[in-house]
Amino acid sequence: MAPRRLLLVGEGNFSFAAALRETMDPRSSLTATCLQHLADLARDPVAWENLQRLRERGTEIRFGVDCTQLANAFEPHNRKFDRIYFNFPHCGRKAGVAKNRELLAKFFQSCAYVLAEEGEVHVALCRGQGGTPADKPQREWHNSWQVVAMAALGGFILSDVLPFSCDAVPGYKCTGYRSQDKSFHVEGALNHIFTQSLPFEGSQPRIFRIKLGDKWFSLLEPEALAGKLNRGFLEASSCHPIKTINEKLIAELGTAFPLKMLKCSWPLLPQESTSVFPSWNCDILSAFWISLCEDNLNSKSTTDEITQEIEDSLVSFSELSLPKSPRGDGNEEAPEGIHGQIKVCLRFSLLVHVQAVIQAPDFLPGSLHILSGLVFRKCHILPFTMPAFHETLIILGVNQNLKHDCLLSLLDHLKGILDSLLIQTPLEDAKMSSSVEFVLHPNGKDYMIQVKSPNFGPDYVKDLIIGAVITSATTITHKDQCFVIVSINLDLLTMVVWDISDWRMLWTFDNRFLKNFVPEKIVPFKSYSLYPPCYVHDISFWLDEKKRFDELEFHTVARAVSQDTITSIQLLGRFQDPRTGQISLCYRLTYQTCDKALTQQQVALMQCQFRKEIQQQLRVTPR
Repeated sequence: MAPRRLLLVGEGNFSFAAALRETMDPRSSLTATCLQHLADLARDPVAWENLQRLRERGTEIRFGVDCTQLANAFEPHNRKFDRIYFNFPHCGRKAGVAKNRELLAKFFQSCAYVLAEEGEVHVALCRGQGGTPADKPQREWHNSWQVVAMAALGGFILSDVLPFSCDAVPGYKCTGYRSQDKSFHVEGALNHIFTQSLPFEGSQPRIFRIKLGDKWFSLLEPEALAGKLNRGFLEASSCHPIKTINEKLIAELGTAFPLKMLKCSWPLLPQESTSVFPSWNCDILSAFWISLCEDNLNSKSTTDEITQEIEDSLVSFSELSLPKSPRGDGNEEAPEGIHGQIKVCLRFSLLVHVQAVIQAPDFLPGSLHILSGLVFRKCHILPFTMPAFHETLIILGVNQNLKHDCLLSLLDHLKGILDSLLIQTPLEDAKMSSSVEFVLHPNGKDYMIQVKSPNFGPDYVKDLIIGAVITSATTITHKDQCFVIVSINLDLLTMVVWDISDWRMLWTFDNRFLKNFVPEKIVPFKSYSLYPPCYVHDISFWLDEKKRFDELEFHTVARAVSQDTITSIQLLGRFQDPRTGQISLCYRLTYQTCDKALTQQQVALMQCQFRKEIQQQLRVTPR
């Protein structure tokens, strides 16, 4: 392990610094600080003894250091500590929770200036003070120090909580404020370990450039999908668990069936190519429609790297006939072909490609044709519904006489594969003997793939639908054949296998996420952002009498404005004015992140922006 720089703030009698100095790596450096000046410790023999021990070991000691102004205490070249310790902070005397919250908030904001990039901040608190579920018993939120929320003000997230034991640091004697003889009650105390969070700016919508024919077009990533286009989770160079689970699934299928792998194009569909085969589980109304704008910039631009990636994967789309725009006089079409804007939608299901696969000259009956790629759907904000996910499609064409046997064989192998994946994770109270079931769809022909999910806390869903088996597919061009199509939501399957409770974690830009996954081994995922606080806001508005209220669009706007930090939207009530007949709706919005620091001030700004956006986009009048 490389040598580390440790900083202790708020030391009282320096017994913690002295004890830590005895046990730490001798190559590491320790800087111990306190708010008092040296003269204030003159009457404390314990403090003087500890100071002497520290000086003998070359420890740097500083007095009069305000933990809320750490940047002022160290020169720029002498900052960047790997760990900062603050044991049992307190404003002193009978300071209430509000004053101590303020102390914590200013401390964390100060730490941001002196902590190394992958550093940690350790804060020890007495039992119940932190206000997290790790406290036993847990205080009411308003009566706690709200340590996670205060840390967010400095851009920190809670990554671990451990019991604080004085026995682990022999010789440490906890003292009260300003080294007073009355010490804190440390029984049941907890050490809270914080790390730096990624900023929200990393999820802003991006602009992509693509080439269609001989012309360049640009498209803006929809705000509700910010950070979800062109991530390459399934690419050969990826080490994402979604790719891992897909490869395991396909490899196991290949032991029982001949396979044919199909390359999936970038998910842009022109308007005339949005028909679905079959369509019982897809809805064109949930598609994200976007405009391609003609780009007059030279193809050699600062976005060449992204442009090239998209151009290579859009060959099939660029060859499609695109609508020509009329000339300004409206009498004839422009000879160049493509001008202005083209309306396209993002693929909402891989089922849109089934017809093309079946009708291809090289389609092989009896083989499993595998297609994997990204799909996008507008959806309500619910725990296990996601606007973007990776889908794997398995297409099998067989003779009518062999349909029953082939279907049973495919389902039997698929169940065995999924069960095998699920039992690799040692989850508590999981009954894996019947973890996967094929439940008959209401149409009486098709099946839903149902998995018993682990306990994900308050969002626990006992039976999770992760895919579908479609047996009712037929085609005019292959009258003697029938088709079985299996669709699997890889994101949901990944969540269940690795016990990832929040689908948003799959899309994080934080490198710590991928570090959780070890090649050839499946262990439960351990989150690096614990107990993120919830912020609740209500919003009410009058509906436009001339325009139908689109609740799906309401959720989509909320998702876009909040950058996926809204986890729940609940309709509280519907009111109709007896005089005017005008209708008002009231919703409750819950904000919470899974991987970033989120402050109450940021949420307030999002809520304000949300009010403006629904007024503009949905034509409602906020109350």
